[in-house]
Amino acid sequence: MSFKRFFSYFSNRIGRNKPKRTTNSISYSKADELLQSLISNAKVPGIAIKVIQHNKTIFDKGYGFSDLEKKTQINTATSVFRIASVSKPIAATALAIMVQDGVIDLEESFYTYVPYYPKKKYDFTIKQLATHTAGIRGYRGKEYGLNIPYTIKDSIVIFKDDDLLFKPGTNYHYNSYDWVLLSLAMQEASGVPFEEYVQKKVLDPLQMKHTFAEVKGSFIKGITQFYSQKKLGFRKALEVNNYYKLAGGGFLSTTTDIVKLGNAYLKGDFLQEVIQQQFLTAQEVKGESTYYGLGWQVSTDKKGNAYYGHIGNGVGGYSNFFVYPKQQLVLSILTNCTNPNIQDVLDEVVLGFVEKAKEFNQ
Repeated sequence: MSFKRFFSYFSNRIGRNKPKRTTNSISYSKADELLQSLISNAKVPGIAIKVIQHNKTIFDKGYGFSDLEKKTQINTATSVFRIASVSKPIAATALAIMVQDGVIDLEESFYTYVPYYPKKKYDFTIKQLATHTAGIRGYRGKEYGLNIPYTIKDSIVIFKDDDLLFKPGTNYHYNSYDWVLLSLAMQEASGVPFEEYVQKKVLDPLQMKHTFAEVKGSFIKGITQFYSQKKLGFRKALEVNNYYKLAGGGFLSTTTDIVKLGNAYLKGDFLQEVIQQQFLTAQEVKGESTYYGLGWQVSTDKKGNAYYGHIGNGVGGYSNFFVYPKQQLVLSILTNCTNPNIQDVLDEVVLGFVEKAKEFNQ
């Protein structure tokens, strides 16, 4: 599947078309076998998984290599991956804190905070951006692979002069530019650079010590090499600069850190309950669910198990992050490969843990 085609698939998966997942209950050894097969069959160079239930680790393992040339093995605590759109739940958590602190208003016009953004035919709100119902377009051509050192503010030049795709609130269109605009509004509202705000309000309190903004030229211990899969094997992924879209797809992290975020939501003591529920409520457009809240995919699997989380696909990284509240289960899976076409296998692994968790709860 090409990278461009993936985004169509990905948008459907986390948007209007409800995700379909099928599996039977599998043992942990089966999950281990499935994940090892991804390495043996050269689907990904490396993969890390961490699963916690009731605040206890039940599965935690790395497979393959973070660097093929150096044969550096994956470590779930310290191997740092590109998490792509799993960045959105991190950014959404920071936005939620701003909302509960009265720094920003979800129902307020975006232009209240960013008056210099070109006016469109219709106004749109902060909430419409966060729910992907504002009408902002997505990537065109090879924009997903830009290697320009934009700041968040400067990067709006990419799409600021384009018309809205539809009247805000009348349709759903998943994209990462919504979160470029949101991070800009958050900076303007708080007077604090987006990266610093997230660090102070989210990463530090949750002790996500191995989660970083990807800044060109900075040294990050444990960072994986980024790969793309070609007919003759893996090669280093093209150079990109993801800093400008930090909120939508520019963070680096580990499986250990990502499950900390999910666990904070399960515990329910990090955000005010009413705010958390608002962000984790799937929206409706024209009477149909979008299966998306504010920065979070919100749905049920084939067996009717409710979950929230996100899938991410970026240059040199692919990620899964799911929280199953009823089962008190959090799962994080990260790989260091562009669009590896392995979601069916990951679905089987994830749903296997869910079914085992249901047995444990009985």
